[in-house]
Amino acid sequence: MRIQHWQDAGSLLLGVWLVLSPFALGFAGAAVWITMALGLCVILFAVEGFVIPSYLEEWGEILIGLALVAAPWTVGYQPGSATLNSAVSGILVILLAVWELTTDRDFSTWWHDRWHHSAN
Repeated sequence: MRIQHWQDAGSLLLGVWLVLSPFALGFAGAAVWITMALGLCVILFAVEGFVIPSYLEEWGEILIGLALVAAPWTVGYQPGSATLNSAVSGILVILLAVWELTTDRDFSTWWHDRWHHSAN
């Protein structure tokens, strides 16, 4: 297991925070379980990035990040720390995933081969 992108390590730490944050910040109700479940998903995608490096897990992290951003308003978290934590963490998950995609050679090659059309 080797870290190819530092963003995977950042995502792993962020996933651990998401699992622990309901207890550290005193969440209640659905916010506890949703935050923990999405945090576990972030951890799994980050570990996959270590074990089987590819650009595909970043797309999963982007979807999880979007779920984290949307959860407070779609599920109805109480305003306060749960909402702020979910939204900020979701944005960070998305940013790390997009950053990794833009710096990943395999993805850049695939993107160029797929979408770059010559003017011929």
